[in-house]
Amino acid sequence: MMLSNIKIKKVQELVADLSRDEIIWLNGYLAGIVSKEAAAEVTPVVSAVSKITIAYGTETGNSKKLATAFAAKAKQAKIQAKIIALEQYKLPDLLKEEWLVAIISTHGEGEPPTAAKKFYDHIHENDLSLTQLKYGVLALGDTSYPLFCKAGDDIDQQLQKLGATPIIPIQRLDTDYDTEATDWFSSLLSSLTTSVPSEVPLTAPVRKSGKQIYNGSILTKINLNATGSQKETYHIEIGAQDVAFEPGDALGVVPANNKETVEKIVALSGLDAGAIINYKSEEYVVDELLKRKLSIFNLSEKQVSQYGEIVQQSIPPTRMDLLDLLRIYPVNSSEQFIALLQLLHPTVPRLYSIASSPAMHEGEVHLTVGRHSFQINGQDRNGLCSDYLAQLEEGSAIDFYIHKNHLFKLPAADKDIIMIGPGTGIAPFRSFVAERDATGAEGRSWLFFGDQHFTTDFLYQTEWQAWLETGALSKMNVAFSRDTKEKIYVQHKLLQHAKEVFEWIDGGAYLYICGAKDPMAIDVENTLFQIIRRYKNGSEEEAVLYLEGMKEEGRFLKDVY
Repeated sequence: MMLSNIKIKKVQELVADLSRDEIIWLNGYLAGIVSKEAAAEVTPVVSAVSKITIAYGTETGNSKKLATAFAAKAKQAKIQAKIIALEQYKLPDLLKEEWLVAIISTHGEGEPPTAAKKFYDHIHENDLSLTQLKYGVLALGDTSYPLFCKAGDDIDQQLQKLGATPIIPIQRLDTDYDTEATDWFSSLLSSLTTSVPSEVPLTAPVRKSGKQIYNGSILTKINLNATGSQKETYHIEIGAQDVAFEPGDALGVVPANNKETVEKIVALSGLDAGAIINYKSEEYVVDELLKRKLSIFNLSEKQVSQYGEIVQQSIPPTRMDLLDLLRIYPVNSSEQFIALLQLLHPTVPRLYSIASSPAMHEGEVHLTVGRHSFQINGQDRNGLCSDYLAQLEEGSAIDFYIHKNHLFKLPAADKDIIMIGPGTGIAPFRSFVAERDATGAEGRSWLFFGDQHFTTDFLYQTEWQAWLETGALSKMNVAFSRDTKEKIYVQHKLLQHAKEVFEWIDGGAYLYICGAKDPMAIDVENTLFQIIRRYKNGSEEEAVLYLEGMKEEGRFLKDVY
């Protein structure tokens, strides 16, 4: 069927405004639509490729989730797909691999996930010949971070350097990625089921989720710790309309730098606070740039070394705050200071688990924020974002976004849940129980909470007691580590109720852990392993397989940091 003249004109107008890479992406996108329609027809697709390997590198599980979904689509296209974690990938097999799909997330300062580090280092540190390899890279990241999808970019570029041929261009995806990821894999399948790829461009347009920034205001800020506590934990209520989130999601915020610190830096810069300067091809008022945009604390050794070259001084390898750097090694001109600013990275957003329920707290988002305190060289310091939030007054404006957590969600309303969250790890579970209370969910809920002292650190105590009375919360066990001679933690409470915990789990309950990864989450998982082994009367291997089975079923979920 031919297009009408009107439609042909529209297509020509669209293509005229596109770059070469965008036209290539559009071609792949249309091919993906065609391939999805073809999958619904009775006639089977005859593939030009018989099998592929789908390897994933993940910290949170998102890459594994996509790998599993892609394998099912490959099977529909009559392609055998082997799924494997990059930490388990046999590196010598890369020399024999013909078709490889790598799904890789980015963490920290542009680093690959810990589980993918061995693979990442292998391709970068060895002079391999991969001319036989055809591959595709799907890179997951968050556009709020400066080094968006860098691990995926690095792997894609290195594979090409080693002679491998991309099947289709690398695709970089933001946090809301489901539709775009499916379209990309459909395009890749279309290439595999039609012909062997020939020349492919190096990159494809970045698809961003269009992350929505909400403008809110502080309604309430309360220190949940009583007088005498060694901690400051704030319950913060933010008012904002039409905020879309689910229990388990997080709130992302970019903290502002301390006003007094910024004023001292400007005083040492040789510039007026209102001076207009250029940073990364954009113009900013220097005062606002330092306050709202740049990371000025704990500069890396590389940044400090590069600054030494600017001011022509030999600075020993060290990490240092910007203010201390300028005090000890002052600039000689405003030009040197502007050059220094180009070395600084944008401030990385911080994520906080949401502690409220959209069904119960309409028009509000609640946080549970522990003010982080520590010492460096004998000086008291506070965490940048927790200190920023702790100092906001009621009525203060705050901008934020919602970070979707696809792997930490409530199950069906009739399912039982066990929640383990010491300290501020309690936040998402307040959201869970409030949501179940507001929606009348019939599944049972059991909470394990721990902190230092009963009298000063029992976060949301009256709320939990009220929910226990109404039945919204079925059971609660607490552990206050400093109230007893021997420290008691949540894992000890799990052991005290081991038989019933196992009965809940074996009966289909979903289990959640939120809080510090090390040592809490590790200790809790080891305790669960002991409980399962004891009541299954099985071997270590059987207990491990049982826990892994829970993870595969989506019944063992962690949000740890």
